[in-house]
Amino acid sequence: MENYDTLSEAISNLQTRGYTVDFNLKEKHLECNALKLKIHPEDFDVDEMHRFEGMSSTDDNSVLYAISSKNGIKGLLVDAYGVYAENISESMRKKLR
Repeated sequence: MENYDTLSEAISNLQTRGYTVDFNLKEKHLECNALKLKIHPEDFDVDEMHRFEGMSSTDDNSVLYAISSKNGIKGLLVDAYGVYAENISESMRKKLR
């Protein structure tokens, strides 16, 4: 797994590797609005995870997930963590560890 200096560098590289869908984190699933798709924890795998810490504030932390679904869709999920972390189900939390 590669190490990236910036979130934008990681996103760019992963997109060239086929992770082109943008996922949104919901309480019990991932959602892709463009494809009108919901993917539940049992239907996807986290291929890579990269953490980035903000330079000026610890509130600027984020995690980038490279995700592939069982039906062949590959995409990215960017999620803040720390103070701004989402409330998600336990099954989603376990999947995204």
